[in-house]
Amino acid sequence: MGASASKLRNSESNLILPTVEELKRGLLIPETGFIDAPPVPQPNIFPLGWTHETPKLAEIYERAKVEGFNPSAIPWDTLDPVAFSADERIAMMYWWALLSNFDSSGPAVFARAMIHAFETHEEDAVRKCFFSITRDETNHEECCQRAIQRLVPNGPQGFTPKTELERAALNNIDWLYHNGGRYWSGFNNAVTKYPLAVLFTSFMMGEVASSTLFHGMARATRHPVFEQVFRSIGRDESRHLQICITLLEKEWPGLSDEYRGFVTKQLRAGFVFLSMVLWEPPMLFWKLPDYFLTNHRVLLNIARKAGLGILTVDEQADNWRVAIAKVRKLLERWHIEFPAIPELDIDGVEVGDITDADIIPVF
Repeated sequence: MGASASKLRNSESNLILPTVEELKRGLLIPETGFIDAPPVPQPNIFPLGWTHETPKLAEIYERAKVEGFNPSAIPWDTLDPVAFSADERIAMMYWWALLSNFDSSGPAVFARAMIHAFETHEEDAVRKCFFSITRDETNHEECCQRAIQRLVPNGPQGFTPKTELERAALNNIDWLYHNGGRYWSGFNNAVTKYPLAVLFTSFMMGEVASSTLFHGMARATRHPVFEQVFRSIGRDESRHLQICITLLEKEWPGLSDEYRGFVTKQLRAGFVFLSMVLWEPPMLFWKLPDYFLTNHRVLLNIARKAGLGILTVDEQADNWRVAIAKVRKLLERWHIEFPAIPELDIDGVEVGDITDADIIPVF
């Protein structure tokens, strides 16, 4: 090209643009040098950066982009409420409300965790994996929402109960959400106090149990919509478990003895909290009226008989035992003690009472 090509001509406006060298001559360079910007007060999402330390987390995030599902694509219109009795509809709605006590907190919990990961400058893949879990949990919440509205419009708390079963279900749901509010307060206060290796210990506990539980429910349910939902959620939970284990294997080696003891207590707290949906609630954290568990069992038995796919209490207990055995084996690699779970006759370290301050599990 000739010398005239050193200047670009805009074919539409016929303007001659300056070259890069001509533009650079307009820079203002102080004689004393540039002034360094003050450091950004921490914790803060700035300065931005994209460090890469754990390739496996990056691989899982890439899978999450394509493995996620769209709740809107599930044929909810084939879930015909008329196919069930009024008692069956209220009982199945109750189980979905029970699940929503956990899954509806998931988007907020992981959004908060993602922000915290930005503030503490975790590696890029950690932040992206938390984003993917936030999206997944939003999908799970939407499934709860859609199932509830198909079965009992204006549920779980906006409908007017007309029968004893409906009044019992609504009262139990009110108590569930009351305790869910206590959990959120505890997590929100703890997220900035503890390292991720502590915060997500109970998340691993729940994911090991839930990833198999939902696949079991997919096999047990008699309705194709529920089967599709449970299989989709189970696939997500299995991926979340891989994220959690990869993250903890990265973080656990550097734990202090103090935090190792706290991890042991968090495992116990996670079992206590998550057993409300994964089994039956030990009355340690849960503040419930005396009649709650009796009515809870009646409602779940009706939903189970209606074909929702709820495993029996014994099957859920066995599911917990298998999950605990897997977690315990993983902990042995990092010399972290496992707590006693007397409800399942599992020996371990006694960690004492579980208080509100101890309940910071993620689900």
